[in-house]
Amino acid sequence: LNPEVRVETLSIRADAALLNTLIAQADVVVDCCDNFATRHAVNAACVQHGKPLVSGAAIRFDGQISVYDPRSEASPCYACVFPSNAGFEETRCATMGVFAPLVGIIGTMQAAEALKLITRAGSPLTGRLLMLEGRHMAWSEVRLPRNPDCLVCGTAQTP
Repeated sequence: LNPEVRVETLSIRADAALLNTLIAQADVVVDCCDNFATRHAVNAACVQHGKPLVSGAAIRFDGQISVYDPRSEASPCYACVFPSNAGFEETRCATMGVFAPLVGIIGTMQAAEALKLITRAGSPLTGRLLMLEGRHMAWSEVRLPRNPDCLVCGTAQTP
């Protein structure tokens, strides 16, 4: 259907240098990793290169999705919402489990947000965190302001 689509797979762990190279070439970055360190590294590279980040996560029966777009002055970055120094407890799906359909729901929504960004259709989830409680299929939304003191995208960042 789309013969001009090019998919390039890499079977290696992406360090900061590789992320810097890959993200510079991207139009939109879709992150579905399972740990804070990787999320923060991807976010930092997206901020550095001015690339929108569609972030999704799922654990147990809870899922979340947001768009962090450094091209918008009002948009927070991932570190504004989840600072690396905040001491969040790292929980992995392998340990805690995940309701399998939830991964598909969040992943499909990430694909929709990426396509909306690429085609400039509708309003992306920029500045909003959409959360799904999978036991009751209840959605909630939180507005996310940019943190001016954020060490990644705020005025406190080092030059």
